[in-house]
Amino acid sequence: MEITKESGKIYGYARVSTKEQKTDRQLDALLEYGIPRKQILTDQISGKTFERPAWQKLLRTIRPGDTLVVVSIDRIGRDYDEIQVQWKHITRDLKANIAVLDMPLLDTRQGRDLTGTLIADLVLQILSYVAQTEREMIRKRQREGIDAALSRGVRFGRRPKAPPEHFSEICRQWHDGAFNSVEAARRTGVCQKTFLRWAREV
Repeated sequence: MEITKESGKIYGYARVSTKEQKTDRQLDALLEYGIPRKQILTDQISGKTFERPAWQKLLRTIRPGDTLVVVSIDRIGRDYDEIQVQWKHITRDLKANIAVLDMPLLDTRQGRDLTGTLIADLVLQILSYVAQTEREMIRKRQREGIDAALSRGVRFGRRPKAPPEHFSEICRQWHDGAFNSVEAARRTGVCQKTFLRWAREV
């Protein structure tokens, strides 16, 4: 696909939610579409916020007549209302185009008549709603999974540090007034708060 100056520049945007995830699949699709690699911006951050470095740079870079291409609508974001805001900002305020590869109806370069615009708006509302609903369902399943694990006695986080072998002797001396809790904690090798917690549990 050859991009001409008359059609404006074309930019790609790829996003994954964490630094452990890869954008390779999205990059391959955008490159295959014909977007130069230097014009593809990527973020590794949750879709629930739009304060993303690459996304903000994109908004500062896009000019009227340019086109933003994403693989799917949820790469733009996962907040229903904010997707609408960002979409309108790009297409109406910045006067640029957006194309969503896995949903050809969401291509503002096509069907610019009233019917085409209406269809695109309806599809956008449905898909952005689905994107947010999916995020909420994932969060709900995670919460349910955690609750189920807790009910089975599973403990999360680091295991609490166990008292050293000589703790009982230090605790006895502290109870006898040989030294205060600060000194007892120092001899035990922990902070005063941990020492006092251990002392309550014995």
